[in-house]
Amino acid sequence: MTQLADKLQPWIAAVEERPQGGPRWLQELRDRGAARFSALGFPTTRDEEWRYTSVSAIASTEFRLAAQGPFTSAELEGFVYTDAATRLVIVDGHFSPELSRTSGLPAGTRFGSLASAVVEEGDAVARFLGQLAEFGSRGFSALNTAFLNDGAFVKIPDGVVLDVPLQVVFVSTGNSSSMSAPRMSHPRLLLIAGERSQSRVIETYVGVGDNAYFTNAVTEVVVGENAVVDHYKVQEEGSQAFHVASMHVHAARSATFSSHSFTLGAKLTRNDVFAVLDGEGAECTLNGLYLADGDRLVDNHTTIDHAKAHCPSHEIYKGILGGKARAVFNGKIIVRQDAQKTDAKQTNRALLLTDDAVINTKPQLEIFADDVKCTHGAAIGQLDDDALFYLQARGLTFFEARDLLIHAFAGEILDRVQVEPLKQALESELYAQLARDLAELDAA
Repeated sequence: MTQLADKLQPWIAAVEERPQGGPRWLQELRDRGAARFSALGFPTTRDEEWRYTSVSAIASTEFRLAAQGPFTSAELEGFVYTDAATRLVIVDGHFSPELSRTSGLPAGTRFGSLASAVVEEGDAVARFLGQLAEFGSRGFSALNTAFLNDGAFVKIPDGVVLDVPLQVVFVSTGNSSSMSAPRMSHPRLLLIAGERSQSRVIETYVGVGDNAYFTNAVTEVVVGENAVVDHYKVQEEGSQAFHVASMHVHAARSATFSSHSFTLGAKLTRNDVFAVLDGEGAECTLNGLYLADGDRLVDNHTTIDHAKAHCPSHEIYKGILGGKARAVFNGKIIVRQDAQKTDAKQTNRALLLTDDAVINTKPQLEIFADDVKCTHGAAIGQLDDDALFYLQARGLTFFEARDLLIHAFAGEILDRVQVEPLKQALESELYAQLARDLAELDAA
């Protein structure tokens, strides 16, 4: 306990230097976040939710809050897809107007800096910011809340149908030298989709260089009645980065929310998704695809809470692991007593390219209603020998057959991407990464 307390002291000191100012409600929110983090600290592997993921490397490092580093539009071109016609760029936690493109949206649509929205849209921001992302028992969310300052704010008015996707790009420059402390940032995104609105939102995280840094992100999504939100998350952090993120979704009556997560970078990744279907007829889809090699760790935890009746949910997560990579998938479905006629489906599949790759998977069902249909399935293993033999019998080499099966495995998730330029960019990057991993495997 003393060692843990000693490790936490520099973090508590850092929290004491959190941002100050702004409306009273915002400062009180920061103060509550700071108090909860000081009480909670970081989770350990003794916590069931973190049983397979140690964050001791984060806890034992004295990160310092990043100042906005230099970054140019040309540097954005080196990543998977950062060139949406309408985009918001946040560099080291600070809105970058010179890199952003926010004009031409329908009247009443708000797409810009969270810090500015606190002043100009104070009532809307105060109503939702920090209300979905519960931090009373979650140390990382409490830490993010303590450092609330800037970020991204998206507000789509009732009845507005957006023809173009909105992209939010969070950039970490890793602006520390070998002589200075590594940096951290706490990105925040608040998305409010009005009733009967329709939108596509791309949430992108990129990092520069090979320095270690820490990204601790929180996203809150409010989906109004009969609204449709098609959400994409692309994580392409640096090779030594730590990426911890949580997304909190509240879906009202007859709302439709879908999210597609693609994990391509970082040394350690933890993605938490919490979706509450709080109106009859609300629908939720969660899809994910992740690649990991070397000694990387990818941990996906999802929770879909069916709070009302007639709410379907669909979930498919797939992973491809090579080297000594490790992965965790924990998918929880909650069906409350009033949530009759629930139809929930969950599937988790992992493809292990090497004998040293490991995944721990745990589906969870908590059902308190009796008229429901809930299914889950998990499949973990290497490529199917019969399928390889079948393809080779028809003229393909072993390597061609293997590559075809791996691409087909990933393609099921890629085919669900409805933004064509994003889909093409993801296919190109995913297959390029796979080609490198397979070349290393063949050379071993």
